[in-house]
This record gives sequence, structure tokens and C-alpha cells, in this order.
Amino acid sequence: MRPCALVTGASTGIGYELALLLARDGHRLVLVSRDRERLESAAARLRAEVPGVAIETHPVDLADPDGLEEVCARAAHLAPDVLVNNAGFGGYGPFARTSPAEEAAMIATNVTALTMLAKAVLPGMLERSTGRILNVGSTASFAPGPFAAVYAATKAYVLSFSEALAEETRGSGVTVTALCPGPTHTRFAARASMGGTRVFRGPVAQAGEVARIGYDALQAGRSVVVVGRVNRLMLFAIRFTPRRIVALISRRELSEVAPA
Repeated sequence: MRPCALVTGASTGIGYELALLLARDGHRLVLVSRDRERLESAAARLRAEVPGVAIETHPVDLADPDGLEEVCARAAHLAPDVLVNNAGFGGYGPFARTSPAEEAAMIATNVTALTMLAKAVLPGMLERSTGRILNVGSTASFAPGPFAAVYAATKAYVLSFSEALAEETRGSGVTVTALCPGPTHTRFAARASMGGTRVFRGPVAQAGEVARIGYDALQAGRSVVVVGRVNRLMLFAIRFTPRRIVALISRRELSEVAPA
């Protein structure tokens, strides 16, 4: 039987591109996304790109506890060989004025769902002495994010959690990888209302490029991969910079740029 891969946030962007790479490598796909129409469209495109690929779709909002429980139960039953925790979203604005409901959903999706899906599949992977988990973090994982405080905090969690699991599973045949891209051409910026910030006025990566780098790191069993040479240099510099200064730099980058 072909290996199985479960991908969340699979309808567009990095998630879709990762699903495509997995399909091309012969995986059966279990795709999860909250938008039914986009998810079915993505599945149709994947079938056209990779004839014969087996695809199971779950249009579920992972911020909904019942939906998450359903997907976790299915994941535990399927025992996938690969789990890609890509689902997530951001938000923008001063914390005192942002939506509590949106931020609760952000934490539920970016943190709780990612954690519980890993919990659902990891015991089986360890029992079989094989399996790979890819958690999608961000360059925001490495620094505080003024005006995106909750989003940056959730991505810091993703990095810390992934590094801890990578160490726990070392030598077991199971690997855990954190993929940390910088700004990328996806629906993220529009949904998070961050398209007007300095972050998205500089170089922006293509989703396919990010997915390929993440997929190669997953296959190699690397614990952390940061996408982009400039991002890697920036994050190296952060190690030697006082946290107060890092926060000031982040504030500048996350400030909106006046239209020309």
C-alpha cells in the first residue's frame, strides 16, 4: 500500500504545494481545510497534476473543538506516514484593539490543533519506528511581533514544540521538522491584513519554493529549516542582539508603510 500523508491547510499556498510534492512521491493524501469549495478545487487540481493519486478530503475548521476531535480520530485511525501541520493564520493590529474571538481561533488553529494532531499520530509512528512530522512555523518564531503579538507567539510555540519533539524522537526512526519561511506569496497577508507592512514590501518567496525547501528538509530529517539566505543571516544576528532591540526592529518591520 502506498504511504499516507495528512496535510492541513491544504487548499492553497504552501499546504497545496506540499501536498503536490507528496502526491508526486507516491503518497495517498488526506487533505484538511476549512473551506470546502477551495479544498475540493485543490483536490481536483491535484488529481489532474498526478493522475491516479488517492485523495480523501475533510472540510473542517480546526479551531472548532468538535472538528478537531473528528480529524484527530481519523488521523489516529489512518496512522499516516507523514503529518504536515500547515494550517494557521495571522492577524494584525494593536493587541488592545484586536478581536478576542479571532485571536482565540488563531491560538486554537496555530497551537492547539497542531499539538493535538501530533499527539494523535506520534504514538503510532513510534510504534512502527518510522514517520515524519512537518510543522510550519515562521521567521516570526524567532522574535516578538508588535502588532502581530498573538501570531508571533503562536509561531514561537511551533518552533519550541517542534525542537522538543525532534529531540524526544531522536534515534527512534521518527523525525520532526519545523519549517520557518519568511514572507511568502499566499493568502496569508490578505487575511492577516499585513499586506501594507514593511515585511511584505521586501522580497517575498513563492509558495512552491518554500514547499520544496520544507519537503527536502523533511526528507532529510532536519529539525529546523529557515527559508531564504537573508532570513538566515537575520536570525543569526538576532542571537547576539538584546531582546529589547529585537522588539524595536520587529515593530519597524511590522509597521504599515504609507502608500507612495
